[in-house]
Amino acid sequence: MSACSQTQPAAPANKARTFLTVPQDFRDVSRGNPRPFTLKGDALVQARLTPETWRLEIMSDGSTEVERPRRLEDKSAIDLPAIEGLGKTHGIKFLKAMQCNNIDQPLGQGLWEGVPLREVLKFAGRLNNIRRVYYWGFHNNDPKQVFQSSLAYNHVMETPPWDLPVFVAYRLNGQPISLLRGGPVRMIVPWAHGFKSIKWLQRIVLTNDHRANDTYAAGNNDIESYLKTAAYLDAGPQKVRAGAPIEFTGTAMVGWSGLKRVEYWLRSAAGQHGQLAGDDPAWRTARWQPCRIEPPPRDWGGNLPDGVMPKEVWGFDPKTGRPKEWPLRFSVALWSASMRDVKPGAYEFRVRTVDQNDFAQPEPRPYPKSGRNAIPVRQFVVE
Repeated sequence: MSACSQTQPAAPANKARTFLTVPQDFRDVSRGNPRPFTLKGDALVQARLTPETWRLEIMSDGSTEVERPRRLEDKSAIDLPAIEGLGKTHGIKFLKAMQCNNIDQPLGQGLWEGVPLREVLKFAGRLNNIRRVYYWGFHNNDPKQVFQSSLAYNHVMETPPWDLPVFVAYRLNGQPISLLRGGPVRMIVPWAHGFKSIKWLQRIVLTNDHRANDTYAAGNNDIESYLKTAAYLDAGPQKVRAGAPIEFTGTAMVGWSGLKRVEYWLRSAAGQHGQLAGDDPAWRTARWQPCRIEPPPRDWGGNLPDGVMPKEVWGFDPKTGRPKEWPLRFSVALWSASMRDVKPGAYEFRVRTVDQNDFAQPEPRPYPKSGRNAIPVRQFVVE
């Protein structure tokens, strides 16, 4: 076991504990100079980043057969009304939390709406001899600033009916996706970290090359990594009065393997500033206690955008309007832990998830370049 215990920057305390993140409150990790969401006026038009000027190209790199390439040069590139038109028959809505591969907290959770990428590719007609799809969004004229990701062709075309497909999104929380959040149109890969969900989508290239060519590969990242199931801590007091109830709260990212439970370990501080090596004997005798995972809302009216019914959202039963499983994979769960009668002294509080395979965080993939999931710890004093 490695990277087992980490004093991580705590997420801000969220008094309201809201289910959806307001779009402007998502944490931003955009790249590029200037960043696309800072463009204004004619610069936005020239960049094709307005709803009226946005276009999507679909083409071959020369190694594949594409019957009807969609290009800017012959004005056959796809516009936003065409994508939205697909939504009338193929539209999907689902809850997904965004998380960067190399940041210790989810960036925010939203209700995303769009159409499967496989349906968008049909605009290009008959396709043949394809092994991989790569794509990128707007960047300036500096080729060094291109940021792209890629997917195996079968991941795009053959998603099982009980799972979420890769899709092209144009709405977030019931509204058009803002420029800040990667609009007018962005890619969403439900099971993946954020670098796969390219913002400001503008070009899709089909290739016979089997090799992944994601920009993130250059940083020693696992570019095929699925989201990990992991718990994170909200901010909280460092000092508590003896006899007062103590409550810790946080979020849990529900990854590919689902979430069975969240649990905590309260330990007397050992004077090591919260550090605990992966081979420390204390791990073997730790007493993990259950945390409470907030159940799904009984009334979804205040948790979904106006006009969106629960039965319309992927993962919900269309008859009852209730989630088929809880928490939903690829979303965020809210947890809390309450303690009373804690004796005066210095303590360490750790929290972890256990997934549906009974792997306890940080297992089964402690390697941080496939998504950070070290067990968080906070020190506090009862006076």
